[in-house]
Amino acid sequence: MDRTGNLITELICKGRMKHTDLERLFTGRIEDEAILCTDSHKSYIQFAQNLGVELQQIKRGKHKEGIYHIQHINAFHSKLKKWMNRYNGVATKYLANYMYCFKWLEIFNTEKDTIKSKNLLVQSHTSHTDTKLKDFRIREAIYV
Repeated sequence: MDRTGNLITELICKGRMKHTDLERLFTGRIEDEAILCTDSHKSYIQFAQNLGVELQQIKRGKHKEGIYHIQHINAFHSKLKKWMNRYNGVATKYLANYMYCFKWLEIFNTEKDTIKSKNLLVQSHTSHTDTKLKDFRIREAIYV
């Protein structure tokens, strides 16, 4: 389980999030030029200020404000809850594994079963790393 899985599990189990929780989870994962679009939770204000990113908050009871909306997140959350209901609750220590499984199913949901099987086999035997676009800009050329 990677750092993100541990932090997500920790956040879900602890209840209401604080800006410090958000900083531990997202520091180094949000670009400086990003616009953070969130619901009206207060912890996002301090979090955005500390990271130096622009914040667009959607007022309570609303889903859209101008060009900014949180419908993708609401739809994703609804889909995740529906998928998790079939398990009648999961052990916290396995929560990250369920999240990885859900993510994988979402990525390949339009593929045929044979392609899904092939991808599952290949990806289950491949190591993954966290690589960001900004890391490519400063990388050393190795094939020159």
